[in-house]
Amino acid sequence: MSSANFDKGLKIRREVLGSEYVDASIKNADDFTQDLQEFVTATCWGEIWGRPGLDRKTRSFLNLAMLTALNRPHEVKLHVRGAINNGLTKDEIKEVFLQAAVYCGVPASLDSFKIAKEVFKEMGI
Repeated sequence: MSSANFDKGLKIRREVLGSEYVDASIKNADDFTQDLQEFVTATCWGEIWGRPGLDRKTRSFLNLAMLTALNRPHEVKLHVRGAINNGLTKDEIKEVFLQAAVYCGVPASLDSFKIAKEVFKEMGI
């Protein structure tokens, strides 16, 4: 697929999540998942992440909080890495998860803390 939003989204997605992850996701898409990859890239990344209303750091803050609230550990892991790439510090990420503990529940926050520690270790920070 090639469209303005897909191309824009692919660029942003690679910058935030890393080319290796994004390229593998797209390469590994099959007949069942290809449409979803195209939708995510064009809509989530091209249309939403590409909007001028919020900077990427703010979008990362929001994603970490929402993904913690939804208790989506795989996506938390991915977006912790993206948050670091977007300029968040370990302390800022910690504050997001502490805030989430109050409003989303301690178990969800504990999972996010655990996942973030794994990402920090993988990234050497």
